Order: sequence, then structure tokens, then C-alpha cells
Amino acid sequence: MTNSQNSKPVYDLEERTFRFAKNVRIFLKTLPSTMANIEDGKQLIRSSGSIGANYREANEALSKKDFLMRVKISRKEAKESIYWLRLIYETNNLRNSAEAKSLLQEADELKKILSSIVEKSK
Repeated sequence: MTNSQNSKPVYDLEERTFRFAKNVRIFLKTLPSTMANIEDGKQLIRSSGSIGANYREANEALSKKDFLMRVKISRKEAKESIYWLRLIYETNNLRNSAEAKSLLQEADELKKILSSIVEKSK
């Protein structure tokens, strides 16, 4: 993910997870207000926001065990976000949506980064 102001990659994971959650919310506003989109969107809002919230908690952890647990929760929420994004993507005929593809890619990258942190922290 790049910083739109200067096109440099964002390496601060707290900022990156915040931007992901913000971009999810902006994207959801563009979808038709069907019952499925509303319900799936609520789930996606929760999981996308929880990635960053739990990562921030991990950074304030009192022990290595607590840190690892919080990062694992963040990773779990990233996986859940991928699920909801994919469901929305495939049920709204968004195959040509660059924004939907970008969000799916970012969720997958966050999952991989968090998985790497888990592996290196063991």
C-alpha cells in the first residue's frame, strides 16, 4: 500500500491497518443497499477494524505471550475480512472493480505480514 501524498510505501503497520479499515468503509458506501450487502458489510466493518485495533493492543502487550495472542487475533480478523470481501465481491459482480481487488489484495498482504510476525515471535 502506498501513501497517496508521496507514493512511498507505508511500513507503519498501525497506519496501514487504519487505512485498510477506512478504505473498507469508503468502499462499502458504494455498494447497493441490499439486505445481504448490509449484513455482510457489518461483518466486514467489524473484522477490518479489529485487525488494527488488536495490532495496537499487541504493541502495548505486557508479555510476549499476550503480544503473540493479539497478533494471532489480528491475523484471524484479516482472514475473516478476506472472507467477507470475497463474498461481497462475488455476489455483486465486482470483477471489474479495481477497488474491490485492491482491498482483497491488501487484506491478503496484511494476513501474510501478521503471519510472518507470529512465526518470528515464536
